[in-house]
Amino acid sequence: MPQIEKSMKPQLTIEKLQEEASKFAEMETSYNEPSLYGVTDGKAVGTYLEHKFTVYLADRYDYERGNSAAGIDIPGLKVDIKVTSIKQPQSSCPFKSASQKVFGLGYHLLVFVYEKVDVPENRTGRLNMQHTIFVKKERTADFQTTKGLLEIIKREGNKDDVVAFILDRNLPVDEIGASQLADRILESPPMQGYLTISNALQWRLQYRRVIQQAGAVSGISRVR
Repeated sequence: MPQIEKSMKPQLTIEKLQEEASKFAEMETSYNEPSLYGVTDGKAVGTYLEHKFTVYLADRYDYERGNSAAGIDIPGLKVDIKVTSIKQPQSSCPFKSASQKVFGLGYHLLVFVYEKVDVPENRTGRLNMQHTIFVKKERTADFQTTKGLLEIIKREGNKDDVVAFILDRNLPVDEIGASQLADRILESPPMQGYLTISNALQWRLQYRRVIQQAGAVSGISRVR
């Protein structure tokens, strides 16, 4: 039987991913793209950049590509790629459970923040990459929710206090779920999160605080 040739490409790691994201953002900032001219749909811009970056990685590294079943872009590294405009730095992600708002999404985020400009002279669009940030999964919980819970624990709050807080914050959970979540919080308090996560059919993630805190807080790195 013919031997299957192994890939000669190196394995992608978290460290290499951040290095390549920095290089990619640098190149993209000076690249004029005709298909982006006049495009104002943030989703279309995000799809363009995510696809271009994953192809860029696949040319250089051996790694598991994401699909709709996996739910995230690089499942082998537990990383999802997010692309957002500096005008309103936010995106959506699938809702799994209310506990994501307390303990994090369960995966890391690589966030590209761009400013889009059109160049009328040659009818192209350009994405000036303003920030490229890597957020470890431990920091992907909601800022105000985790801050409030940690303050309750610090003030010797009990289960009733935690349940009341969960219900007051309108977390998408019933009373039984709130009771179970409170037990988990008291047994293993969460880390301070830095996203703003709004309740919706999908979570709406907002990144303004992450942009401000990148490089100043452990677990949030300014890649570029």
